[in-house]
Amino acid sequence: MAEAVHEVAHEATHEAAHSGKSNAKLIGLLISVLALCLAVSEMLGKSAQTNALAINIEASNTWNFFQAKTIRQTALRAQLDSARINADQTRPEVIKQMQAWQSNIDRWESEPETNEGRRELTKRARDLETKRDGFFEQYHAYEIASLLIQLGIVMCSVTLLTNVFIFAGVAMVFGAIGLAVMGGTYLKIPFILHLLH
Repeated sequence: MAEAVHEVAHEATHEAAHSGKSNAKLIGLLISVLALCLAVSEMLGKSAQTNALAINIEASNTWNFFQAKTIRQTALRAQLDSARINADQTRPEVIKQMQAWQSNIDRWESEPETNEGRRELTKRARDLETKRDGFFEQYHAYEIASLLIQLGIVMCSVTLLTNVFIFAGVAMVFGAIGLAVMGGTYLKIPFILHLLH
């Protein structure tokens, strides 16, 4: 009888050890999948951040060009106003010079042919800022996705340490939410980006 009990206990211990190894392998596989997703999320986040910074520089350069045009336009406008007050406006060369100045002032205000008038530069800079803000939103969303995936990895580690498999379930939930955020951000689903903003 004691031998039979010993045999059953030995068999149960062997099955528990085999089951524990099998569960550890599954948790290890889950950690590997989450780590892969984390690497992808981090890469996408860095790419979005790099794009945002590059576009920010371009927007800044566009605003600088706008300021240069504004300064030139203001200086020429002051010169034209001074000429209107002080110059003899009956002389043809004075009239011709004032018309040339006014033409330059108007051209610097709007120049659709070159897309470099103040109006066009303002629109271009604002469009760039909108695009930059979109990339920054994506970057922040990828950061949140990475955090959720990292929490999933931590929960997997807790599962391995404690053999309490509820933590594995929590890890899968964190991982699934992180993947949803990452996928929604990549696909530019407005709901995801606005939810995280």
